[in-house]
Parts: sequence; structure tokens; C-alpha cells
Amino acid sequence: MTDTTLQRQPTRRFDLARSLSVLLRPQQAFAEMSSETRATWSTPMIILSIMAILAVLVAGYFKTRAAMMGEVTLPPDWQYWLPEMQDDYMQAQQATQGPVFMYVIPMVGSLTGLWLGWLVLAGMLHLGSTLFGGRGSMQSALNLAAWGSLPFALRDLLRVIFMLASGHVIASPGLSGFASSAGLAAQLLSRMDIFLLWNFVLFVIGLSILDGLPRSKAFIIVFIVVGIVMSAQAGLGLIGSGTGGSSIQRPFF
Repeated sequence: MTDTTLQRQPTRRFDLARSLSVLLRPQQAFAEMSSETRATWSTPMIILSIMAILAVLVAGYFKTRAAMMGEVTLPPDWQYWLPEMQDDYMQAQQATQGPVFMYVIPMVGSLTGLWLGWLVLAGMLHLGSTLFGGRGSMQSALNLAAWGSLPFALRDLLRVIFMLASGHVIASPGLSGFASSAGLAAQLLSRMDIFLLWNFVLFVIGLSILDGLPRSKAFIIVFIVVGIVMSAQAGLGLIGSGTGGSSIQRPFF
């Protein structure tokens, strides 16, 4: 495909066809984006937002149903807790079984983390690219951060299908089942799966094409940025689990 052909292709505000192209033919999709001068991040961000809301609603439903049936997920090492600590935990669980805690707060947190994390991630990618000699703009970084995160929308969809089929929430997302405790390692492993690897590959391809960087430099930038983001996610997830927060996995924070 020639540059002239790429430049003549019209851009649409909501482009579902490009979503499939990014997932299946990323080099072609990002090459088309490199010839555009307008923001195209709205489509993937809308898709990610819809899937995040759907995941929260389905998880909230099964959590509410489990609570009504008296099913309570006990934390690790429950048998070693003092009776007073166990009583406090059970009271806290009963106080957080309403719609506000099951739906509203997780939904607000999920969407806030999605959109705020998208801005932070784009800024970090743009900063790293600039330091390594990239010639991309902040707008291209915003586009890349959104389009490159589409695998997480597919992950949310598959998780929703699994919850509907199994009738319960996912207890050990990602690789967290290999962790022996609910600490920082478990939080990190819960975010590691094939979709994270897919996201990483899309970022490397997109950064190299949009910012004119060698693949080696793009790999280093994405490796550093994703490592920082995952560490921040794990830390916030650990704090959230310690305060009875939602276990919904979000793309960014």
C-alpha cells in the first residue's frame, strides 16, 4: 500500500473496522494512522469504557447474589486471624453489600482509572519517545495509548462470558493462582496474561511506526513504561484489597 493511498483514506469518528485492523493487522493500521493529522482515540476509549462498565455490572451481580446466599470469600490465612479481626472483616463485608459498593463505586473507579490512566500512559510514552529521539506528537501518543489497549477490551469481554457461563466471579485472574499469598506478587501476577503481551506488542509496533523509532528503542521505552504502570497498578491494587476494594482489573490504574 502506497503513501498516497494511505493519505486518501477517509477517517471516521467511530471506526469499528480499524479496531479489528489494529488487533489483527497492527502494522497496516498504525501505518494508516501515521498519515492522519487528527485525533482518533475516541473509538477505542469508548469500546474500553463500555467493556469496563459491562465487567463491573456482571461482577457486581454475581457478588450480590453470592452475598444474598451467604457466600463470603475469605482472605488468605483466615484461620490465623484473631477472632476480633474476623468479626471486623465480616461486619465490613455486610456493610459493603449494597448497590453503591457493588456497582457505583467500582464503576466510577474503573472509568476514572481508565481515562486518567490513559492520559498518564500517553504522557509517559511521549516522554520516553522524545528522550530516545522520536518525532511523534502528544496526539499520536494519545492515539497509540488508546488503540494499543484494545486487547484489554477483548479480555473484559471474555471475562464477562466466563462469569455468565460459570455463574461466579473470577477468583484468580491472570497468573495470580501461582502466588502463594495475596501480597504484591499476587497483584503483579493477576495483571499478567496473553492480553498484556498483546498490548505490549501493539505498543512497540505503534511507537516505532508513529514516532519513527527503531524497534529496539521502541521495545525499551515500552518495557520501562509498562513496568512502571504495572508496578503502580499492583501497589494501588494491594491498597484496594487491604481496604476491601473492588477486584475488577482495569487496563491502566
